[in-house]
Amino acid sequence: EAEKKKVVLEAEAIAEAKALKGEAEAYAIEVKAKAEAEQMAKKADAWQEYKEAALVDMMLQVLPKVAAEVSAPIAQTNKITMVSTDDGPIGASRITNEVLDIMGSLPETVHKMTGVDITQKLAQSG
Repeated sequence: EAEKKKVVLEAEAIAEAKALKGEAEAYAIEVKAKAEAEQMAKKADAWQEYKEAALVDMMLQVLPKVAAEVSAPIAQTNKITMVSTDDGPIGASRITNEVLDIMGSLPETVHKMTGVDITQKLAQSG
């Protein structure tokens, strides 16, 4: 009877040890999976921030070129005849305003094209 009880207790101990080992392995796998998922999420966030920063940087490099292209025809003009309807500035002031209007619309255009609000990004970085 004692031998039988000993065998049963040993079998139960082995079974419990296997169960605990299985639970420990499952927990380790779960912890590792959570850590990998968190790492992937951080990488995704970093790539998103990098993408937006790269777009803002690109736009900051391109904006002066766009301004030059917009104003180049005006710089090469010998004579401009302005027709006014008396509703706003005339002469050089009007031309300057039109160039500034074009430049002012670029952030909205970039936002529509890329989804990145460069005005907001510039405000955050400044």
